[in-house]
Amino acid sequence: MAIHDAIDRNLLRLLRLNARTSNAALAAEVGLSPSACLRRIRLLEEAGVIRGYTALVDNDQNGIAVLINITLERQTEDYLNRFEAAVRKYPEIRECFLMTGGSDYFLRVEVANAGEFERIHKEILSALPGVLRIHSSFSIRNVLMTRSRKSR
Repeated sequence: MAIHDAIDRNLLRLLRLNARTSNAALAAEVGLSPSACLRRIRLLEEAGVIRGYTALVDNDQNGIAVLINITLERQTEDYLNRFEAAVRKYPEIRECFLMTGGSDYFLRVEVANAGEFERIHKEILSALPGVLRIHSSFSIRNVLMTRSRKSR
């Protein structure tokens, strides 16, 4: 199942703004009964359109985001698969994107300080299979999150 119509798109938009909105409030906003609204959300979940729910944590209180570009020795299916399998083993790596352009992967980790990143660099990033080059940048601050601030 894919997104069927404007109601599904509206539900997804509202859930992105605040996934804790009650089903009754969602239903009223999109013009459905609560049971029909819940049924649509369940179908979106079962189809994998909605993969899960999470809390957005303020990085100013959670640490420093480090953004990392990884270039692999080769871009074969075997190299990509081994790298991706290894990345999934480390909870320190919060996000991993396969990229086009100058690097093969873009990773995000969060650290308390430079010393913690040094450990992650030595013990994890440098040990990932097939890595040719690592380029890391420390964020100064988060300028924009995907969640609307007015829904807090």
